[in-house]
Amino acid sequence: MKNKILFLFLFSSITAYAQIGEHRNDLMIGGGAGVVLSNVGFTPKVTQNMHNGLTLGLSAKYVCEKYFSTLCSVYGELNVTQAGWKENIVTADDQPVINSVTGVAEEYRRDLTYVQLPVFAHLAWGKEEKGMQFFAQAGPQFGFLLGESTKTNFDFESRNTEDRSNQTAEQFNMDVEKRFDYGIAAGVGLEYSVPRVGHFLVEGRYYYGLGNIYGDSKRDYFSKSNNTNIVVRLTYLFDIIKTKKIN
Repeated sequence: MKNKILFLFLFSSITAYAQIGEHRNDLMIGGGAGVVLSNVGFTPKVTQNMHNGLTLGLSAKYVCEKYFSTLCSVYGELNVTQAGWKENIVTADDQPVINSVTGVAEEYRRDLTYVQLPVFAHLAWGKEEKGMQFFAQAGPQFGFLLGESTKTNFDFESRNTEDRSNQTAEQFNMDVEKRFDYGIAAGVGLEYSVPRVGHFLVEGRYYYGLGNIYGDSKRDYFSKSNNTNIVVRLTYLFDIIKTKKIN
């Protein structure tokens, strides 16, 4: 009896939703580019400034339904992204650490180039055919490391260990051990639509990695080493399938 009541409740909810929602079958594709500010959440801590990089890739959006005033879509991208970390090598009183051999402030930067696949649930409010929309989106993101490179101005053996406020240095000579990356991303933005021209999107997005770039077992040095990114992105989409007439 309980199962029947539950079935009837679910069936009536789905039926009501179908009656209220307006079906859409709109497909848009395009591409975008943006700026990426990133770091790696190390434990033990590694003091860092924001690492800056670029992202570039393809985008697609499928609008499936309008529910009251909310446009419901699935949005995805395939990007090549420059992430990584840039160390803030300072003394206890926040002054640059000077290398005894080179006589200049020590610098260290690791660039990590990923191919990334974010897939979002995309909700939007505003003008559907012509004008401005506000949108919010969230979902999983997957990445695979294509390559890495290091930019530094000192040798590991001659680094200034006496003046550093942060002594963690294992990461200097460690290649990334886990090439596959995954996590959660979310963002908000604006979309401006122009009939017969296309759709222009600007978005701010945050990504939090759930995986680590280094081993995290008890015998490994770092217990945590996850990627985090802040992305500001511009995207252009054009219509492939359009089922709603322009007023």
